[in-house]
This record gives sequence, C-alpha cells and structure tokens, in this order.
Amino acid sequence: QVQLVESGGGLVQSGGSLRLSCVASITIFEHRTMAWYRQAPGKQRELVASITRGDTPTYGDSVKGRFTVSRDNAKNTVYLQMNSLKPDDTAVYYCNCPTLGAWGRGTQVTVSS
Repeated sequence: QVQLVESGGGLVQSGGSLRLSCVASITIFEHRTMAWYRQAPGKQRELVASITRGDTPTYGDSVKGRFTVSRDNAKNTVYLQMNSLKPDDTAVYYCNCPTLGAWGRGTQVTVSS
C-alpha cells in the first residue's frame, strides 16, 4: 500500500527555520523522483521543490536560496529544510511521488510576522 507521511510542520516566527520530513512506503524509493508542494488558503497548490533519483533538485522561484530538498534512500525519506521563513510561506505542505500519483495528507506550516 502506497503511503506518504509528512511531519515537522508547526508555528514559527518570520526568519525562523523548520525541517519537514516525508516517510514513503513505496517500492524502489531510490529510483523515484519525490516532490514537495504547498497550498495556501484560497490559492492553487504549487510546486515547492523536487529531487530526482540522482539527487538533482528543482525549486520554485519563491523558495530558491531559502529551502533545500534532500533525501535519505536508506530511510525512504525526503526532507525539506526551510530557512528564512516568511509569512507568505504559510501553507499546508504535501509530499508527492509523481510517478505513482501519490500524495501525503499534508503538514501545516504557519509563519507569524
């Protein structure tokens, strides 16, 4: 059964940091691109970052230079390190496996000004 479970969200002040984790119960995790999306109230879901099986990252323009995506294939886990957080980063963050069309339930990130 495909399952993605996010953790690490919370409330943080502007300028602070959080690290999100996503544990993936999927086959051949090490061969799959993984991604993080976010959705703020009243807005469309947007790509935050993705990482290929070769560890090549891609970032959305609004998070470049502040967020870092990484993976630990031994733990079937993908991470999102978020630094210099802004109130505009407030959203529910979702883990995604594009090739399986799988989504986690999301974790709330709230950045106070």
